[in-house]
Amino acid sequence: QVQLVESGGGLVQAGGSLRLSCAASGRTSSVYYRGWFRQAPGKEREFVAAISWTGTSTYYADSVKGRFTISRDNAKNTVYLQMNSLKAEDTAVYYCAAGGGGVYYYPSNYNYWGQGTQVTVSS
Repeated sequence: QVQLVESGGGLVQAGGSLRLSCAASGRTSSVYYRGWFRQAPGKEREFVAAISWTGTSTYYADSVKGRFTISRDNAKNTVYLQMNSLKAEDTAVYYCAAGGGGVYYYPSNYNYWGQGTQVTVSS
């Protein structure tokens, strides 16, 4: 079992920045991908970014590429999402996820999820 704890959400003006953190505990040895998804009211959960745990690969949705950066600290078992140049359309609940493999942008391939943290971008 893997437990994920998210932090860092909040209210920010358009053009501002936030950094989300997700710390994992439990049986993390089987985790291959760590990822971030987001869900706005009335919309489906969508892929934001992912990072491989044993390699250096990173992946981004086109909508955030060039603005968001995913990174990791293996010693702390923590993944981060640095969000810069935030836009109103980035407003959503952001979820941290962990999985053992598969296509990284499919939510069904992630076995564990955090509770989510609200990110609100005001204009």
